Amino acid sequence: MIKEFIAEHERVTDAAGDTVRALGRGDTSAARELVDVMSRELATHWQGEEDGLFAVMRDDPEYTDYIDALVAEHRELAALLPALDLADPTDVHRFRTAADELHRHIAKEEDGLFPASLTALSGDEWDASMAAWRAAHPREDQG
Repeated sequence: MIKEFIAEHERVTDAAGDTVRALGRGDTSAARELVDVMSRELATHWQGEEDGLFAVMRDDPEYTDYIDALVAEHRELAALLPALDLADPTDVHRFRTAADELHRHIAKEEDGLFPASLTALSGDEWDASMAAWRAAHPREDQG
């Protein structure tokens, strides 16, 4: 499951980089499509994280505040992406800033929370986390 989360992070950061390059070329149509791809990928990714790994780890007071901050960052980006007018230079700047923040957010998960989960979770908690990831990704589960 952690491998899947990391693969999703890579797809989103690839799309963010492609968006920045499209904006640099002045191709706002391609940039909008890429932002929409990011939004869709992040929606299922966040559902899998928040309903699974985050939910079971949040029960431990050691991780509660850390996870709450990550979820708040999810909400901020979820609100920002669909509202962006990529023809507006201010919103282009907001996107670039958000893309940089996304890299920092991912580092908090991949370098902090994910490694902690490897020692913190019981077998039942892993099962619950993986079930939540599968529920968020029903297409992958049909395979």
